[in-house]
Amino acid sequence: MMRSADEPTTRELAQRLITYEGSQIDPADGNIYAVGRVCDKLRGPLATLVGPAGFCSLLMRALTLAKRDAPVLSAWEVRPDGSLEGLSDETTQMGAVLIAQLIGLMITFIGESLTLRLLRDVWVDLPDSAAMVERNESE
Repeated sequence: MMRSADEPTTRELAQRLITYEGSQIDPADGNIYAVGRVCDKLRGPLATLVGPAGFCSLLMRALTLAKRDAPVLSAWEVRPDGSLEGLSDETTQMGAVLIAQLIGLMITFIGESLTLRLLRDVWVDLPDSAAMVERNESE
């Protein structure tokens, strides 16, 4: 069962989302844009639930927590529109830490079931997403 950003399943899911988004863009752009794309894709549905300011607050909190685990992210900031600033080739391999923290906060505030449904709705064509949701909901 996925409970927090520290759980292996949450970290694995975060890495899968980044890997998937990275495969959808020009390889030269790499994970810099993949991390941003994951956040951008979550912005719409989360802003619907908690408002645009709520999404920014959630992402800022996730980034604060991620910086504790990965100090290399210290240059990253959340812009007022909810996008990320300061990403670089050297730091993006740690992007999964941020995404895992964001997913962990989503689980805390909206629940695991709704979080997994939201992720499945955003990444409909992510391999194994339906199986992952069903497995976690049945536990």
